[in-house]
This record gives sequence, C-alpha cells and structure tokens, in this order.
Amino acid sequence: MLEPPPTGKLWGLPTIAAALGVSVATARRWARKPGVPIYQPDGAGAHFAFLSELRAWLRGRRAGQ
Repeated sequence: MLEPPPTGKLWGLPTIAAALGVSVATARRWARKPGVPIYQPDGAGAHFAFLSELRAWLRGRRAGQ
C-alpha cells in the first residue's frame, strides 16, 4: 500500500529527504546551508522542516537555475 504524501511538519532527515526526493546525505548537506528551510533547534538531535517551506524553496531553486 502506498503511503500518503507528507504534510505539515516533517520530523527527521529521512522524512525530509523522502519529501525532497533526495538522499539523507544530501538533506543533511542542504540543512547546513544558510537559507535552506531545514531546522535543528540548539541542543536537539532531530531536524524538522515545514513541507510548504520546502516546496517554496525548491520552486525558487529551480527557477534560479
């Protein structure tokens, strides 16, 4: 059975990577870059992102190519 597409707040790099269609290593590398809407609160081990922000960032990234 297929899983529904993620919505809202995404927790963890594997989930974020799957939503972006990239590897976890790529999501981790992007998370270190300024301006990429992947967050890691101080002292927290987990990353999170908002799907709407990721989609907007990807649209802007593709438009700039």
